[in-house]
Amino acid sequence: MPKYVIIGGVAGGATAATRLRRLDESAEIIILEKGEYISYGGCGLPYYIGGLVDGRDKLTLQNPQGLKNRYNIDVRIRSEALAIDPAAKTVLVKDLAGENEYTESYDKLILAPGGSPFKPPMPGVNSPGVFTLRTIPDGDRIIDFVKENHPKSATIVGAGFIGIELAENFRALSLEVNILQLSDQVLPILDRDMVPMVHAALRAAGVNLYLNNSLEAITLNPEGGLNLKLNTGTLKTDLVVLSVGVRPDSALAKNAGLKVDDRGGIVVDSQMMTSDPDIYAVGDVALITDFVTGLPAMVPLAAPATKQARIAADNICGLPSKYEGSVGTSILKVFDLTVALTGMSEKAAKARGVAYDKIFLLASDHVNYYPGAKPMWLKVLFDTDKGRLLGAQIVGLQGVDRRIDVLAVALRARLAPEEIAALDLAYAPPYGAAKDPVNMVGFMIEDLINNLTKQFHWSEVDDLPKSGEALLVDVRGEDEFSQGHLPGFINVPLKTLRAQLAGWDRAKPVYVNCEGGLRSYIAARILSQNGFTALYLSGGYRLYSQVKGDLK
Repeated sequence: MPKYVIIGGVAGGATAATRLRRLDESAEIIILEKGEYISYGGCGLPYYIGGLVDGRDKLTLQNPQGLKNRYNIDVRIRSEALAIDPAAKTVLVKDLAGENEYTESYDKLILAPGGSPFKPPMPGVNSPGVFTLRTIPDGDRIIDFVKENHPKSATIVGAGFIGIELAENFRALSLEVNILQLSDQVLPILDRDMVPMVHAALRAAGVNLYLNNSLEAITLNPEGGLNLKLNTGTLKTDLVVLSVGVRPDSALAKNAGLKVDDRGGIVVDSQMMTSDPDIYAVGDVALITDFVTGLPAMVPLAAPATKQARIAADNICGLPSKYEGSVGTSILKVFDLTVALTGMSEKAAKARGVAYDKIFLLASDHVNYYPGAKPMWLKVLFDTDKGRLLGAQIVGLQGVDRRIDVLAVALRARLAPEEIAALDLAYAPPYGAAKDPVNMVGFMIEDLINNLTKQFHWSEVDDLPKSGEALLVDVRGEDEFSQGHLPGFINVPLKTLRAQLAGWDRAKPVYVNCEGGLRSYIAARILSQNGFTALYLSGGYRLYSQVKGDLK
């Protein structure tokens, strides 16, 4: 009878255990979990704190007795794995309740310990009222503090997904909320030109953004609360949540002699096998492959963790299965806004030396004549050879989830732009358009790859040739133009464009702008078919003004 031991009992560990049981009824299966809870929805913790998730029992998908009754799995909570002996195939375990230690043998071992919140080494980081958020007990401690101390303000250090979700939920508790972020933007995983709408949404909801700020020390305020020393001054607050990243809990693997990279990721193959053939690793600790680049990556998300766990269990039970990498598809609620991404960002492409081009698209979630249509911004990266997708980011109010999922599938399937354009997507006026934004992505890339159109970007506007060296044309209406326009551009409304071409110098390039990019694209097609070299501003004046205004 084979014996399988799993270290860690949350997303990856619980999934691996139940898959092992479904494949092998005869096996002895043991989960060692040093915490008090298993198989819980950690992603729901901010909403638990905010009261939207009513009670910790709503977060727990299973408990030890439930796994025993349904799957005959021996779940040992409050049991910490102290060391692994790969030669003897044993794990040294500490029973945290009884304070005794014992040795557990295994035939196959799965490492799914997850990660731990990073606490920066600074004065006062362990002061009362300073928290991290990773587990249900972490959430309980924050809830208890709020109930007992009635804070009026909260400061979140770090503006990643958890930090932004916490901001919304602290606002739901009527707290004044501050976000401290070291860089000049929230959500550093996004490109800088995709966050202006996010910044605006946070500020509109009453969140104070302290960008380009670092926290240097925390001290107790004699009158109550905490004083935060920043690189730019001081800030008083009643509680602090540190949300500055997660580090993989890979010390066990490293001490056991398993191959670990310099970031702490456990090196695995496509079967999730470590450098020891009897030990597998999944989830936050596993160094997997980035699907787009083929380079090593760590993706601390629940969905990839559960897929990896299933694959590890399959291979342990003799069912060949491969994990072909992650595209890192993610989505986030920011008050009424939705932010989503898949694949590679532009900043990542630049850092890795990947050849790419990009498009910006301002679209509505459904046809504008049906009530309630809302705008969304799409940014899509593609390779310069065949136009295949490298990554996408979307920010909008409605319909973002549907589009990012389709683009994630298109990216993973390596669809050509003409195949994306041809996708047969659901349409009715309340839900979309006959030319869905995803189809439009295909059309736009196809035109660029086939040299039917040329574009320029918001970041190039300030360096355009002077008006004497090029024609700078804004094809919006006169009223729109008068409300704001790009420096040096003249107003030639699209409806009058054809009538004015006779007197223009065809030797000069024409840079065309409109509000969102559609009219300037049409103008560029008119111009190029009349002997001009024409480029249109991707994303138009709307994107340029949003980004420039946000960068001030």
